Amino acid sequence: MATTRPPIGNKTLRLACLLLAPCSLLAVSVAQAADKPLLDRLFQDHAVVQRDRAIPVWGQASPGESLKIALDGKTVSSRAGADGHWQASLPALPAGGPYTLSVTAADGSSQTAKDILVGDVWLCSGQSNMELQVRRTLNLNSETSGANNDRIRMLTVPQTGASAPQDHFAAPVQWKSTTPQNVPDFSATCYYFARELQKTVDVPMGLINASLGGSRIEPWLSAQALRKVGGYDEALDTLALHAKDPQAAAAQWGTLWAKWWSRQPQVKKGDEPWNPAASDAGWKAAPKTLVDYQTWGVPELASYTGMLWYRTTVTLTKQQAAQDATLAIGNVDEIDQTWVNGRGVGSSSYGGSPRIYRLPHGLLHAGKNLIVINDLNTYLAGGMMGPSDTRALKFADGSSVPLDTNGWQYREVPRDIGTPPLAPWLTVSGKTTLYNGMIAPLGHYAFRGALWYQGESNTGEADQYRRLLEAYRDDLRAQFGAKLPLLIVQLSSYGPAPTKPAESGWAGVREAERLVAAEDPHSGLAVAVDIGERYDIHPANKQELGRRLARAARHVVYGESLPPSGPLPVAATREGDTVAVSFRDVTGKLVAYSSNHPIGFELCGTQANSCSYADADLRDGKVLLHLDTPPAHGIARVRYCWADSPFCTLYDEAGLPAVPFQLDITSSPH
Repeated sequence: MATTRPPIGNKTLRLACLLLAPCSLLAVSVAQAADKPLLDRLFQDHAVVQRDRAIPVWGQASPGESLKIALDGKTVSSRAGADGHWQASLPALPAGGPYTLSVTAADGSSQTAKDILVGDVWLCSGQSNMELQVRRTLNLNSETSGANNDRIRMLTVPQTGASAPQDHFAAPVQWKSTTPQNVPDFSATCYYFARELQKTVDVPMGLINASLGGSRIEPWLSAQALRKVGGYDEALDTLALHAKDPQAAAAQWGTLWAKWWSRQPQVKKGDEPWNPAASDAGWKAAPKTLVDYQTWGVPELASYTGMLWYRTTVTLTKQQAAQDATLAIGNVDEIDQTWVNGRGVGSSSYGGSPRIYRLPHGLLHAGKNLIVINDLNTYLAGGMMGPSDTRALKFADGSSVPLDTNGWQYREVPRDIGTPPLAPWLTVSGKTTLYNGMIAPLGHYAFRGALWYQGESNTGEADQYRRLLEAYRDDLRAQFGAKLPLLIVQLSSYGPAPTKPAESGWAGVREAERLVAAEDPHSGLAVAVDIGERYDIHPANKQELGRRLARAARHVVYGESLPPSGPLPVAATREGDTVAVSFRDVTGKLVAYSSNHPIGFELCGTQANSCSYADADLRDGKVLLHLDTPPAHGIARVRYCWADSPFCTLYDEAGLPAVPFQLDITSSPH
């Protein structure tokens, strides 16, 4: 890819040097102008653009400048707006290439992007199981050594969040072809999907991977989409303030967090640990060296995940308190909510990165100042940790006061208090941050469809997940096309195998994913519950997942008549003393692995925790369920594979698993 601009004559440059000394600075600015691209970063060497539809192209130029854009002999015109942004729409092309994309401005400057292919382009998004690289999957050596396919190319979006929608990526991006050197870092789910699909859809495949491990679904939605869902206005208003004034937003969020705390039934009235006037009751001395609190030797904390309070005091002189200051609290795993003298000053997420918060002028005062941190830890090690010198108040004159001098205290939190609200600017758990930083910069790039593999981080709020996933689907279509196909990976399995029926957040998210796919003709589902790993939340068999996604695409996107995802439940009806479950999308017939009878079925009442395992038989293409002793509360629902990590043995003759589900039981019409 090359950018050229007309040279500035020596006379012009010398005159500029005389008028705008120093000349060396001007020479730098001229060089920077010459390197400024006209095309958006998406449109560079080796890019793949969508076939059989108009091709949107855009970039930046001087305000008001006219431009000519050409691809494969087709030329269109555009003009940059007052902000310098320009956009154009090139005529549709069939699959093919390579072509050269060129842009020429009225001032003679130009840019070309070479080796452009036209094919099908896919957006692959989600959390760590979408991010998971090929190098972490099965048969790595054989998968990489033979990976030479210039017709599958991937662009990986830089991982970042933002408080407001961004026009450009946070870092340079690059389209990369499938080679032994490149493919180990490709998203495995995305790559194996395209490789399988290309066996039947023989066109170039462009893959844009926008994923981030640990992310919830809310950060992937635009602000407009979240407001339509409802219940997020306070967080979104605070996020909008954060984009303009982070200090004011931190204080506002501290107030909202405090309101949540005071509403919890486990919290005594007037209990405000961040308040300098609060009681000392319940506070205990923390170890002098701060490490993972699970290793402190405190039995109550040995395997605890949840919230823990920390506090300390710092004594300042009048001269210190009058200076601008920042608060460094070092590494906190995972999420801190921090107050100074009763005012919220910041919140950040995950360990490994030091937390540094700029304090508003006038917050500190001479004498004793109170610093309070609420730490939320949801997985393994947690708490404040790391070297003492990473925790200090730092002043404008370069001096600092360590925070550990007076020692830290800690206070436990009621175990059943639940999860506090999370600051909306947090990258992986905030509101609309990943949309702003990773999806908004994609503009209106043309896609054939989107793949979504996410939900692990939302299993605690499965009831809300369906509404959020519907909003995500509609949000994508508002940006990239009204009928954009969405292929959803139903959550895999993870955790201990069940020994009795129980409620399951993982199963609840799977059901939400099933229902969202079922309600929309342009959506498909890939079942993954049988290819998970109980001891690893990141199952390595992404090859089979890619095959299932490609099968769903062949049905949903390309209109093939093959069943897209394996047996899907149609109805559960009472037939005498049994309940019959019927299925569709069955290839051949239903089969049970390793038994004459499928397992994993439950019959339930209307209330939670009212389920019992049911015996099952296969007969005439149905599953017949019965209980030796029907429960006193009656039977109202059927569940299948309803657990975090269930054993499921119902398949069809194509080797595809039946979809985990829950259905209400209806009376037989006979």
